[in-house]
Amino acid sequence: MYFPTRIWAVLLVICFSVLKLVAAEDQQVISYLNSEQLVTLSESIYIYEDTNRALDFAAVKHMPFSRNEKQGMINFGFSRSNIWLKFTINNQTDIQKLYLMLSEPAIDRVSIYTEMADGTIRADTLGQYRPFWERYVDAPDYIFPIDVKTNTAQTFYMLVSSNDQIQLPLFLGTEALINKKNSTKSLLFGLYAGAILIMMIYNLFLSISTKGGGYTFYIIYILFVGLTQAMFQGYAFMYLWPGSPWMARYSSVIIPVLSGLSTIAFIRTFLKTKRNAPKLDRGIDIVIILYLVGLVIGLVNIHFGAMFLQTMASIGIIYVLYVINQIRRSGHRPAKFIFIAFSLFFLSVILFVLRNFNVLPYNNFTSHILEIGSIVEISLLSFALADRINFYRRAKEKSQAQALRVFQKNAQIIREQNVLLETEVNKRTADLLLANQSLEEAMTDLKQTQTQLVESEKLASLGMLTAGIAHEINNPINFVTASVKPLSRDVDQIIEAMETIEGVGLSDQTPEQKAISIAEYKEEIDYDYLRDEINLLLKGIEEGAMRTAEIVKSLRVFSRVDEDDLKFADVNLGLESTLVIINSLYKEKIEVIRDFGDIPYIECFPSKLNQVFLNLLTNAIHAVDEKFQGAPGGRILVSTSCDDQHVLIKVTDNGVGIKEDLKTKIFDPFFTTKDVGEGTGLGLAIVSQTIIKHNGDINFVSDENVGGCEFIITLPITQPSVLRDADTNSVEDEV
Repeated sequence: MYFPTRIWAVLLVICFSVLKLVAAEDQQVISYLNSEQLVTLSESIYIYEDTNRALDFAAVKHMPFSRNEKQGMINFGFSRSNIWLKFTINNQTDIQKLYLMLSEPAIDRVSIYTEMADGTIRADTLGQYRPFWERYVDAPDYIFPIDVKTNTAQTFYMLVSSNDQIQLPLFLGTEALINKKNSTKSLLFGLYAGAILIMMIYNLFLSISTKGGGYTFYIIYILFVGLTQAMFQGYAFMYLWPGSPWMARYSSVIIPVLSGLSTIAFIRTFLKTKRNAPKLDRGIDIVIILYLVGLVIGLVNIHFGAMFLQTMASIGIIYVLYVINQIRRSGHRPAKFIFIAFSLFFLSVILFVLRNFNVLPYNNFTSHILEIGSIVEISLLSFALADRINFYRRAKEKSQAQALRVFQKNAQIIREQNVLLETEVNKRTADLLLANQSLEEAMTDLKQTQTQLVESEKLASLGMLTAGIAHEINNPINFVTASVKPLSRDVDQIIEAMETIEGVGLSDQTPEQKAISIAEYKEEIDYDYLRDEINLLLKGIEEGAMRTAEIVKSLRVFSRVDEDDLKFADVNLGLESTLVIINSLYKEKIEVIRDFGDIPYIECFPSKLNQVFLNLLTNAIHAVDEKFQGAPGGRILVSTSCDDQHVLIKVTDNGVGIKEDLKTKIFDPFFTTKDVGEGTGLGLAIVSQTIIKHNGDINFVSDENVGGCEFIITLPITQPSVLRDADTNSVEDEV
């Protein structure tokens, strides 16, 4: 039969197309031939990338999958897409139950879809969005049990999504092979964790023995380095927070930030960057700020946060290496170890990145390159810390030797100077003896002068009291003296009237005549007026005598000549007696207001407190007189109150007040604002020392612009036993 050439050409094209499709179908099948060998899945896998993350399995299985043409591990980098994998497994062994392992714990979600013989879809989902105990196998990696009957093929679909880098090292094998690989990984990480723990304990002992702050930050740094690797390998989620999917997701942001900050803290403390490289240290502050910014971004959006932090970590480690190298070049020996350690770790990071981009093969060495690099780095940093101890020890020995040489030289100089100094000391001693003698004579003169001034203060107070008392007593005495003469005259008239009335009574007159005579005589001498005048004069004499007795009593209460010991006394009575004694100083020109509270007796030296009241009140009167110059308006308020333990005494006036620049001086001995001859300057000094002797407190409030002054005395109700046993020397002697 003859066919045209064109028909033969069409038939050839169809045959080649069929052969190509058959070949494509054959390439999709992954044959599992040997149950003793673990198979790495990379080729014969078809991929579909759902960039919108909107398709479900029913829609995706009809989409055009493209074959993975890349050699090595499947790697999508930082991708926000949903990655769908399609592969067919042809089981040529006698074991039906196989296991599929995705050895990348950082993946957020992994789902496997299987079309069953009855047409139903089986979906198995794992990931960091679910608690760890929901996993099929207790392992840090994602392990799925799959059933593929012997000598049959089964197609599977896998959905992978992650906010972190998407790398897909897939392995297929029996349960024993998967467990063996998992055990190997656990063994290697256990050795790594043990090394981390040993380094932490070792440096903790060094920190305690040397009391070095750098060891503390180094221990924290080691902790976070180990925690970072535990997170990358999936053991952190497995052992530390298995029930917290939130922590499992955000740990890829939080832990790297803490690790970076602890690294910076250790380097700053160990190398003292603020001192050895102050300008470059400011750049480290910027790195810290960027780490914190990355943390905030990561908590808001994990994907962009992880990208930002990985970029930031790369820039940061380059900058830190530059800072370390600059300090090393300045001659700081410990910086050499740190530079080598971080350089080797940075090299391990580069190898890790090259593995992620399939430049290096994925094997046990490249998959654990970060753990190897961190162990080497931590070991070298420990050597650096140890070398720093030796460095400081050598520096200390050198400084001690230098100090010894300086000490010996100084000792020689001291010996040479001792001879000269001894002669000079003898000369100075003689001069000091003469000066001491002169000082003793000056002190004697000063004490005599002080005694004279205190006596002058006493005499001034005594003179004021004498004048006041003389004035107060003179008034009632004058009244009595003035009443004696008219009273004597009236008494003589009474006696004369009695004699006259007696004569009338003995006369021979009739009673009626006697009564008339007596009445006429009484009218003649104005008997009623005479009687009223005698009563008035007697009443005046009585008032004068009572006033005199009151003044004498107040004087006795004020002086307390029989009460010079510590005893309980009435403060109100002391204030009242003082006001009576100085009545002549303020009478008729200053209004004195008494506001005495119901207060208990206090333990005190009564006569000393009365002297305090006298000084404060006379000062208040002087201030009011200076302001009002005898005009009305002057006022002094004397008040008392108490609480559970203290008595409060206030003396308030509306006088001229105290100037601001004099407030710190008014209690100084010999300081006075009065004119020369009017005061010694010891009044308020005696007041202050007396209050201190009573374990009390005295303060004042005065405003120069407003005027007036208020003195506030606080005294304890009972005195401590020490004061009772102490010698009661006069307060004036203490001044």
